[in-house]
Amino acid sequence: MRIVFAGTPEFASLALQAILAAGHEVPLVFTQPDRPSGRGLKLTPSAVKQTALAADIPVMQPRSLRLDGKYPDDAATARQALLDAAPDLMVVAAYGLILPKWVLELPVHGCFNIHASLLPRWRGAAPIQRAIEAGDPETGITIMQMDEGLDTGDMLLKQALPITAEHTAASLHDELAAMGAQAVLEAISRCRQGKLVRQPQPAEGVTYASKLEKSEAALDFSQPAAVLARRVRAFNPAPGATVQLPGLNDPVKVWAAQAVAQPAARPPGDLVSASPQGIDIAAADGVLRLLELQKAGGKRQSVAAFVQGWRP
Repeated sequence: MRIVFAGTPEFASLALQAILAAGHEVPLVFTQPDRPSGRGLKLTPSAVKQTALAADIPVMQPRSLRLDGKYPDDAATARQALLDAAPDLMVVAAYGLILPKWVLELPVHGCFNIHASLLPRWRGAAPIQRAIEAGDPETGITIMQMDEGLDTGDMLLKQALPITAEHTAASLHDELAAMGAQAVLEAISRCRQGKLVRQPQPAEGVTYASKLEKSEAALDFSQPAAVLARRVRAFNPAPGATVQLPGLNDPVKVWAAQAVAQPAARPPGDLVSASPQGIDIAAADGVLRLLELQKAGGKRQSVAAFVQGWRP
């Protein structure tokens, strides 16, 4: 098929690579404008742009696709490029721009979205992190026929993946990215064969995965230890979970922690003990044991290495 692709981060790049490897023609790619990155704040192309350029595919980076919006010239140029590309289908994955009606209707088969949750649960910006934070037993990939709503379109294909106690947002992201790349190939194949079945999303079970904020990083020890341990995994690597330890001026980033089912006998937030095996902090119903940490401006360390240079 002739497919225009729209996406930005590594999650989307894997899908673009899979589409190209499967032999589909990709005449045009849309991605976000280059962003400052690193200590030097050098403008850096997105993962999708890098993949597209390596494959000699033209790249468009409009600031908006709304013809009546803030950047109408960007949108008009993008519209002409999309018309010239004459796509059978548009595949979208973590693009970062809202697609107006004219985009949704231009491809012959419309726009497919690769969404990292089992819709209708976790519509929105951060489905991977929110699923871990909430303690969901599973998540997955939904290939959706896009409409003008926020992740409200008909479901075309769903694949589930169990969430384990070892999953962080980073590791779950990588598994879902690989799953999404294969799932969209299956959806494209069914589309070519005329075998796609559209299933409207049920009204029951809708939840929204709000964008992660830096203000969420600080752990609230009035919550149960199991909830705090999930937040550490959900916010790894970003925005990171933080804790204020005695004797240190700045919060410490927590990379790994586990809930310990034992009475803390101390008010929530108090230091219970510190050893090479873990730093225990009282929570609402037990103890959160910190296992891997990073001081502000320092390197990521095991708790055994961390306690050598820290005295509460």
